[in-house]
Amino acid sequence: MFIDSHTHLYLDAFKEDRDQMIQRALEAGVKRMLLPNIDSKTVGPMFSLAERYPGHCFPMMGLHPTSVKENYIEELSLIESQLDREGIIAIGETGIDLYWDKSYIKEQEEVFLTQIRWAMELDLPLVIHARDSFPEIFSALDKAGGAGLRGVFHSFTGTLEDLDRALSFDFMIGINGIVTFKNSNLTGVVQSIPIQQLLLETDAPFLAPVPHRGRRNESSYLPEIAAKVAEIHNLSLEELASITSNNAEQLFRIKPQHAS
Repeated sequence: MFIDSHTHLYLDAFKEDRDQMIQRALEAGVKRMLLPNIDSKTVGPMFSLAERYPGHCFPMMGLHPTSVKENYIEELSLIESQLDREGIIAIGETGIDLYWDKSYIKEQEEVFLTQIRWAMELDLPLVIHARDSFPEIFSALDKAGGAGLRGVFHSFTGTLEDLDRALSFDFMIGINGIVTFKNSNLTGVVQSIPIQQLLLETDAPFLAPVPHRGRRNESSYLPEIAAKVAEIHNLSLEELASITSNNAEQLFRIKPQHAS
């Protein structure tokens, strides 16, 4: 059994075949799909999907850094109003993204710090999006001083130095289809991730693994990502599936599922 620890299955990219796509994932052994939120517009579709597939789809709550714009205070307030909804397993996705736009860096940092505080107050894991922003992310985590804070650096593409720093916070590391790309420099990094701190993810509909690169990603492709990670760690696919699923169950406090 696999757990896709980060997948946006509620987005319009899946509106034509969402149920069939989820069925393909279940048939591929991907029994749990964890749903990070993006902004106030995605809250409704995300919860609808989680309610349609209880025990398979699990919602998170957060404000994505690329959704931090002029109206960020209003957006953050709308997200905060959802925090008492039943079944939320994490705060996320949140973080800092300086790849697309640096004009809202101060606002992104403020919003990230607020969501770190939510995670600490609610004792929920934090799902971090860090793109071209590791120094800023680490600085915010240091500033928050989160004793007992836990979470995952999702879609990790940092250096070995970034990895060492991320692991120093005792966070997990999420690896997705990027590890299968020919031009990826992630092999050495993935090899250095302690297996008990590794999570598998698709980040669907984005970042489809080889041989699907360039097309819409979906959760049923997770075993292809897992096969590459298993090869790097010299583990069988079954061993990797078991370990990473256990890691996700522990981090997100989801009851173990013993289905094959």
